[in-house]
Amino acid sequence: MTEQELQTENNEIAESITEGIDQVQELEDAKKSNDFKLFDLYDVSEIKVVDPGMRRYINLEPKLVVKSQGRIRKKFSRGKINILELLANLIAVPGHRGKKHKIQTGWKAGKYSQNMRIVLKCLKIVEEKTKQNPVQVLVTAVENAAPRDGVTVIEYGGARYPQAVDVSPVRRVTMTLRMMVQGSYDKSFNKKTKIEQALADELIKAFNNDMDSFAMGRKRDSEKQADSAR
Repeated sequence: MTEQELQTENNEIAESITEGIDQVQELEDAKKSNDFKLFDLYDVSEIKVVDPGMRRYINLEPKLVVKSQGRIRKKFSRGKINILELLANLIAVPGHRGKKHKIQTGWKAGKYSQNMRIVLKCLKIVEEKTKQNPVQVLVTAVENAAPRDGVTVIEYGGARYPQAVDVSPVRRVTMTLRMMVQGSYDKSFNKKTKIEQALADELIKAFNNDMDSFAMGRKRDSEKQADSAR
């Protein structure tokens, strides 16, 4: 390699490094000025979480890739995980009901990229149907479908009795997302409806307080059982 070719190659490397630094700086500036978007697609700066209890556990931090890589494992650190990542993680195990494992489908995998692709397709469908910010639709749907009361079992004198209890905010978020995924799984398993279409319909129904939503139906049943166990 001649000296001139070596100098040209060094100049190209220097230009690529400078371009990369400029792009990183632009992203940092956009984040500081609140113009940074989630996945560079959805603006989350004006999204409102009405429920004061769930506000702490609905993370909407704008990032290009929402992936904690399993580093956040503490019980009360769930609020540090983005809500879209929680939804994608639950899509990996849609047929698990307690200790029973149902038949799984081909799209169900442990791959983050495939699960997140389903979430992004679902948000796109929601945006086309509602003409609103799909992340706001997701947040409102979770707030509407989250049960406030539940039932536990206490044992007294050898007998077991149901007892109504308040559901914690972190459980309200994760349980509601799980119910949405399970309801979508039931409507798409062995049917022509795709999982992203079924999940989008579930979110829209919960957003509109429609009782045809699987999660809304489970909320109603949970609160009825709690009322009868008081």
